[in-house]
Order: sequence, then structure tokens, then C-alpha cells
Amino acid sequence: MKKKEYFPITSICREDLKGIGYNTSNLDDGMMERLANKMADTYLDNGFWQDLRISADELEIPKK
Repeated sequence: MKKKEYFPITSICREDLKGIGYNTSNLDDGMMERLANKMADTYLDNGFWQDLRISADELEIPKK
């Protein structure tokens, strides 16, 4: 059985934006895609690698 290569971390939807006070009535899929990409870039720059290490350690995944 082939192992999966990638696993999703999270997603974003218009309801997420509505929940924090944004008007999404004219927000098209292209802008949502841009927002999701920007959030992914920001997370990679500001915590992803640290969070990955912390989470792997908490799950006791062995190091090399």
C-alpha cells in the first residue's frame, strides 16, 4: 500500500471571515484562494517549523 505524501492542516471559508466581522457577500473564489495562500505563507514564515517540532515531540515521534 502506497503511503500518502501530503496531509492537510487546515482550511478557511467565508464563514471564518464572517465570524470575525468581515463582509463576504462579494468575495469571489479567486480572492479566497489568494487569502488562503497568503495565510499559508504567513504561517510558514511565523511558526510552522517551530509548531511542527513541538507537535512531533509531544507525539513522541523519534528523531534520527
